[in-house]
Amino acid sequence: MKKPELSFRQIWNLSFGFLGVQIGYSLQNSNTSTIFESLGADLHQLSYFWLAAPVAGLVVQPIVGLFSDGTWTRFGRRIPFILGGAVISALALALMPNAPLLLAFAPLAMGAFILLFMDLSFNVTMQPFRALVADMLDDSQKTKGYVVQTFLINLGAVIGAVLPLILTKCGVADSAPEGSVSPHIACSYYIGGAILLLTVLVTSFRTKEYPPEQFMLYNGEDNADAAKYEKPSFAELMRNIPRVMLQLGVVQFFSWAALFLMWTYLKPAITGVVTAHDTGLLLTDGQTQTWVGVLNGTYPVPACIASLFLGGIAAKWGNKTVYAICLLFGAAGFFGLASISDQYLLMLPMVGIGIAWAGILAMPYSILSLAVEARRMGVYMGIFNFTITIPQIVVGLLGGVIVEYLFGGRPMWMLLLAGVFMMLAAVSVAFVKERK
Repeated sequence: MKKPELSFRQIWNLSFGFLGVQIGYSLQNSNTSTIFESLGADLHQLSYFWLAAPVAGLVVQPIVGLFSDGTWTRFGRRIPFILGGAVISALALALMPNAPLLLAFAPLAMGAFILLFMDLSFNVTMQPFRALVADMLDDSQKTKGYVVQTFLINLGAVIGAVLPLILTKCGVADSAPEGSVSPHIACSYYIGGAILLLTVLVTSFRTKEYPPEQFMLYNGEDNADAAKYEKPSFAELMRNIPRVMLQLGVVQFFSWAALFLMWTYLKPAITGVVTAHDTGLLLTDGQTQTWVGVLNGTYPVPACIASLFLGGIAAKWGNKTVYAICLLFGAAGFFGLASISDQYLLMLPMVGIGIAWAGILAMPYSILSLAVEARRMGVYMGIFNFTITIPQIVVGLLGGVIVEYLFGGRPMWMLLLAGVFMMLAAVSVAFVKERK
């Protein structure tokens, strides 16, 4: 029995909370390196602090997926986890800029603890959104659902990235005494936390998940199959893992390694390199950090635009073709970042990275959702997150060594390495066997 076709507004509400989560995540991506540098971290330590996000995702997402698969409450199956994680995420965003005040004698340690706390809660909130789209939509609407989700994710990324710039235009200071977080970043975190909570509330109260009997009926099951929803062992899950997940994992490894390199090293790579468009003078450290926020807010814009067309193009040319082309645009973007110094021209490579980002957020989930049983959608979406977190952990552990000893302390070379990784990701798409 087919699931009912949902209206655009209903599909929009399914993922609207992801808008707020991505605002918080974008603030973290744009400002984590700067915050930890202000707290006393040096260049070769930065990748270690960035390990908090992938480690949290590696542990939390499969657990949340496993438990949400078997959770049937009056509030829904996924919503309790989304709402609970959002409350904690908003609190973490409020605490992060205050790390120097919370533990004055060890601000770096406190910052690292809050970052881990923040990433744990982000992952509790994010993971069920992927499964929620698959739960609620018929196969004929799943690509559309993930494309809408991709659009909202990128819109949130834009808002989070440019919030500090907007606040500086409103007169909020972009500098602070040594050992403190600048006011424009602190205020951005407070505003981002509030938006996160509000958008998740919209999803929570505007989405009515299917009750157990109805859900099983839509997926060709009956009450006698209820035992299937008991929690399986991890070993059993791994034995029955869909082969396409392993094939997509290779693509994911290279693409997410490339993105992690950019998030970690973009600021140090362009510091002392990027020049003002009107004067040709090097930007100051504070100006460079603000411009990093602008660049991180640039690539989600073409990603938003690209996401509007991905569904139609994929319907004609196939998910794999669209996926590979998107990744090739990303490779070109990374090579462009390493060869341009003008602040405005640096926005051009971000267009290519944005197109890649749109493909990364939509295509693998569309391919995977067709190959996973509905009763195991949450846990396998969580396990699939391994393909996002493991490359980031590998790069986080090795990044400091690579930049210091292989590249002689020149972080710009890490952006070139990101381009190579993205090219390898595009080639790897050819080996994915998609279920039609």
